[in-house]
Amino acid sequence: MSKQANVVKVGGATDATAHSFSEEEKVAFVEYINSVLHKDKDVGSRLPISTSDNSLFSAVNDGLILCKLINDAVPDTIDERVLNKGNNLNKFKITENQNVAINSAKAIGCSVVNVGATDIMAGTTHIILGLIWQVIRIGLFSKINLVNHPELYRLLEPGETIEDLLKLPIEQILLRWFNYHLKNAGHNRRVNNFTKDIMDSENYTVLLAQIAPGKCNKNALKEGDQTKRAELVLQNADKLGCRKFLHPKDIVRGNHKLNLAFVANLFNTWPALEPVEHAPEIIEETREEKAFRNWMNSLGVDPFVNNLYFDLRDGLILIQLFNKVQPGIVDDKRVNWHPKTNFNKIENCNYAVELGKQLKFSLVGIDGKNIYDGNKTLTLAILWQLMRHHVVSILKSLSSNPEKGISDDEIVAWANQKVRGAGKNSSMSSFKDSSLRDAVFLIDLVDAVRPGTADYNLVTRSGSADDNLLNAKYAVGLARKIGGAVFALPEDIVEVKHKMIMTYVATVMAVDAGLIH
Repeated sequence: MSKQANVVKVGGATDATAHSFSEEEKVAFVEYINSVLHKDKDVGSRLPISTSDNSLFSAVNDGLILCKLINDAVPDTIDERVLNKGNNLNKFKITENQNVAINSAKAIGCSVVNVGATDIMAGTTHIILGLIWQVIRIGLFSKINLVNHPELYRLLEPGETIEDLLKLPIEQILLRWFNYHLKNAGHNRRVNNFTKDIMDSENYTVLLAQIAPGKCNKNALKEGDQTKRAELVLQNADKLGCRKFLHPKDIVRGNHKLNLAFVANLFNTWPALEPVEHAPEIIEETREEKAFRNWMNSLGVDPFVNNLYFDLRDGLILIQLFNKVQPGIVDDKRVNWHPKTNFNKIENCNYAVELGKQLKFSLVGIDGKNIYDGNKTLTLAILWQLMRHHVVSILKSLSSNPEKGISDDEIVAWANQKVRGAGKNSSMSSFKDSSLRDAVFLIDLVDAVRPGTADYNLVTRSGSADDNLLNAKYAVGLARKIGGAVFALPEDIVEVKHKMIMTYVATVMAVDAGLIH
């Protein structure tokens, strides 16, 4: 291991397998973990993790800290009853925890393609830091929207509609918020990035004094030394409880990730936007929309999908998805990778629909213009079939007709046979079977695939809504624990959303067949 200019290079067998990571980012992430988890009953005693060495990479070995961090970012993602706790876990128990961490990270939209439990257990630095950053970023960004903050309406530019704001990536919304306050402060500068435009600390100083004039001063502007000026900025931030992610050198060097995280946390804590009396009603993202969006992001589509409909309008995300669920299907020559006009975007959307027809999707009455227009029903129809194809294509080899693919009836028959073969009494007639609402059959299925996984003392059979939901949370956690990337939410199970239950059972079937590693 060698350090050069705060970039740590970790040696591999060859230069091609060596990876580097930012020492500043490692320090910032460790400090953040220490601050949000220090009171946790299971891992608090292990903290603080040292920032002066590479303790982080061994601290995450058993998966518990990563799981706790995911639950801090997006509460209730993980049912902690499925976690193996204690200080002397064997390799099998550790692998189960890492499975929960990785599959739960996917479920909240982290891209962890080709990342497995062994990568984290081996302390692979760039993979661990990359995963931690994604979890932190998703947590910071999750509340920055018009549902939680209708006052963001104030950031509209003249002539813009609310749709224009909805289209913006979170990073752009944060820059716009920053500039809104700089403008109101009468400042002559604006920020266009989280790197060079904040390096001299001037814009930060003006921002903090504008959003909290009673707490923050502009004394930093009198300081000529850049590092000392950055320290004065952070002292002001500390008065707002927002001294997180940054050290003075991170401002002076313009570290993009850390400055972005700092500003996102500042917005979440101290937005300082006047309430809006007559803001237009914003329809909150549905569970189904969120599941599709997280599934897409987990596959590593670029750019990150923030808004399901606006971000799909140029066709490129859909085309990427087709290539991920059916590698090689896309003809690059047919794609406008840098669409300049609406016509180019509609062409891409038409090609995406054409790809769906190649895969025998049911797309009657759907054309590219529907996707471009953001038609919700038709966009969801194509996304569901993409997700189903992704799950079912893994099972093709198990079908009685591999060319046609596996049917729902075959999956149901397999599940019933598996549960019956394990000596359990539950069953289902279809994915719409109302008895599935208590999740007992799904728990039995996971336990049949990996005997001993379920603790039946935690399973309730009263049939009450509360108990059913507890069972459903447990069922989701158990499937992830044995290696399944489940995007169904507990609410989907208790409401018997047959599509999401189908993906759950098919994923467990793939784990049983050894088709998911």
